[in-house]
Amino acid sequence: MPIKHSQKSANTNRNVHNKLLLGIPAPECASLLKKLEFVDFPRAIVLHDVGEPIKFAYFVNGGLASVLNVMEDGKVIEVGLAGSEGFVGLPLLAGFKTSAVRVIMQVAGSGYRIATSDFLDSLKKCPTLSRHLTRFGQEMTFQAMQVAACNRLHPVDRRLAKWLLMSQDRLGGNMVPLTQDFLSHMLGTRRASVTVAAAQLQKREAISYHRGLVRVRNRRTLESASCECYSTMIDQFETWGREVEQEFPLSRQAS
Repeated sequence: MPIKHSQKSANTNRNVHNKLLLGIPAPECASLLKKLEFVDFPRAIVLHDVGEPIKFAYFVNGGLASVLNVMEDGKVIEVGLAGSEGFVGLPLLAGFKTSAVRVIMQVAGSGYRIATSDFLDSLKKCPTLSRHLTRFGQEMTFQAMQVAACNRLHPVDRRLAKWLLMSQDRLGGNMVPLTQDFLSHMLGTRRASVTVAAAQLQKREAISYHRGLVRVRNRRTLESASCECYSTMIDQFETWGREVEQEFPLSRQAS
């Protein structure tokens, strides 16, 4: 299913939720905002694929984008998640033209896209955006490193709890629309293992699961069922946030 787009830009659409766009001073980045095009993302749409030229960069406005590492035999494993805090197209910041990973919409949503040439031109005029994207890139790198360690060291039920917490943080609410088959790909394990892990979380009344829809029933219980990786990532992101505030105490007010 193709991406549906409209003529609405970030200047004219009042429902901008992407945190990167909301953090940009409008006078500084007026040219960028005019070039952004609002798009709807169907579930499972591929935004970037391995080895393919990056034609557009995307600011996620809603839904959930999944960053996948693709093996030679076609197997995939998730190495990162991005929601309304996120951006798809980080290789462009380093001057690269192709993607090393596959990025798909795991949960349908919307966003703003911009042609690569327009994005690169806008970066020259918008140092705030460039700085924010560099920080977001570091967060995604740390997330991938933590996920790699987690997949090697922690059991499936704890990884599933961590992953559901990460998803809920980005989606809001208490519903996460995912099938067990999709979860097995994301966690890099057999569907049977996901079934057992989900049953354990249901038994603890942390979640309920029915027909591809996970409901978080008790957030605190889900956090206690998660491995240490979730709190490690949250603590690190909060630490970096405080460091930025100390260095640029007026940055948020100016935005």
